[in-house]
Amino acid sequence: MVALGLVVAQFNKERPITHEMAERGREAAAEAGAEIVETLEVPGSYDTPLAADRLARREDVDAVAVLGAIVTGDTDHDEVIADAAAQGLTDVSLERDTPVTFGVIGPGMSQAEAEERIDYGATAVESAISLAEELES
Repeated sequence: MVALGLVVAQFNKERPITHEMAERGREAAAEAGAEIVETLEVPGSYDTPLAADRLARREDVDAVAVLGAIVTGDTDHDEVIADAAAQGLTDVSLERDTPVTFGVIGPGMSQAEAEERIDYGATAVESAISLAEELES
C-alpha cells in the first residue's frame, strides 16, 4: 500500500476550489487502496514546497501530492507564483528522492476554468501513487 502526504493550498477568492480538489484526491486514494497519512494545509501555492519537503522527509510517506489553484489577477503575479511553486516542488522531489506531484492548476485561469479542473485533485493523487509504485519495483 502506498502512503501519501497531501499538501493543500488554501488561497481561494470565491469558492473553496482546493477543498474540493482535496476531496477528489482522497476519493482517488481510497479507490486505489492508498492511504493519506497526513494532510498539511498552507496559505497558498507559493507555500507548498516547504510543506511538501516536510512530508517527503518522513519515513512513512512514499509520495506527496500537492494541490492548489492559481487564479489570474490584474498583474502577472500568478505566473510568478506558479513558476516558483513548480521549481520548488521539483527541487523537493529530486533532493528527497521522493515523488512529488504537481496538482496546482493555473496560472492564467479564470474562476470558471478553475472550477472545471477540480478533478486534477484526483489526477495528482493517482500520479503520486503510480510513480511511487513504479519506483518501488
